[in-house]
Amino acid sequence: MALKIDDLSSAIRQAKKELRAALPNYREVFAEVEESIGEEAKRIAAQRDRGENVIPEIQFSDIAGQSVSADQIALVKSRGACVIRNVFRREQVQSWDDDIAQYVERNHLDKRLENRAEDKYFGQLASSKPQIYGVYWSKPQVLARQSESLTAARVFLNKLWRNESEGRVHFDPERVPVYADRLRRRPPGSASLGLSAHCDGGSVERWIEGNFRKVYRHVFAGNWRDYDPFDAAFRPDVEEIASPAVCSMFRTFQGWTALTPQGPGDGTLQLVPIANAMVYILLRALQDDVADDDLCGAMPGRALSIKPEFHAPLFEALSSIPKMEAGDTVFWHSDVIHAVEDEHKGAGYSNVMYIASAPACAKNDAYLKRQSPSFLKGESPPDFPADHFETDFTGRATVDDLSPLGRAQLGLDL
Repeated sequence: MALKIDDLSSAIRQAKKELRAALPNYREVFAEVEESIGEEAKRIAAQRDRGENVIPEIQFSDIAGQSVSADQIALVKSRGACVIRNVFRREQVQSWDDDIAQYVERNHLDKRLENRAEDKYFGQLASSKPQIYGVYWSKPQVLARQSESLTAARVFLNKLWRNESEGRVHFDPERVPVYADRLRRRPPGSASLGLSAHCDGGSVERWIEGNFRKVYRHVFAGNWRDYDPFDAAFRPDVEEIASPAVCSMFRTFQGWTALTPQGPGDGTLQLVPIANAMVYILLRALQDDVADDDLCGAMPGRALSIKPEFHAPLFEALSSIPKMEAGDTVFWHSDVIHAVEDEHKGAGYSNVMYIASAPACAKNDAYLKRQSPSFLKGESPPDFPADHFETDFTGRATVDDLSPLGRAQLGLDL
């Protein structure tokens, strides 16, 4: 179900009135949050500035061998993100990168991009958007999604969540449905094509829609220390405002797989590695210096922008991810603030495949039923601008390229 709001200003006013009434001491509670999260941001910034990694790193071999330590898991859950090294062999990924380059060139994607549908999702962000290609069904993307190794990594990530609480089982972490997403191919020297700090997976809905309020029930009740970002209660039940590029699946982690080496300065990903930073964002919008019909600039159907004028302490912790090699992956919690560096100052292409981690649940099974015809026809998936570039692409993946696991992950056996 998609959420529809006819009069946004009135809906925001009403939501803030209700939330403030339920939390009369919202100023005092926010002051606690600001102090606590501000201190955490300073700790992370100091660690980063000493040259230490602030994004936890895990070897895929440790996931496969079930030897990831409790301390590593605790750090991933605190930071809300991790790099998983060596999920794929470099030779395999280099071959995939070459195949993708040939796929887009052979099918003259550059000419088709001139007539692409407008993607308004990032429209309010100060920077524009990186070189993201509306390509979903190349063979390398399909093969990577259905691979045993990446599936095992995503099962591991799904299991970091509490999938049973409030008397309900929320999802099956062992089943990993495909959320078909795009490619980034960023040439060296590209400038001002990054993304400003933002969160995905809901903007104004977080304050307005009933199930989103239940997700953040502890925060809005003033018991923010009881809020667990990894408690899945009510998350599969939320309703988003439909818009191109608004994800209508429940993702435990957003993520991408590196197709080329890339690191800080190469137009790479930046994160605010504080898993519970959403507490700050939610309560900040209730404060008296924000207009009654405003949620710190949040707009429906858009990315939830994080702005220096409202969220300054969080920016201290904004950090580029470490150097990535081809075959490494990075994942970040669906509520974690992220951005993309404006400039690619490196020497080679900075290429990735966006592949998230999602578990099986009713919300995601419903999306698979809408997405599977897109695969069969080579069309853009339901959540994305309806460009449908690949319908007549030579070399597009077909059912014949799917393993039994790949069929199941695309919902073709549902």
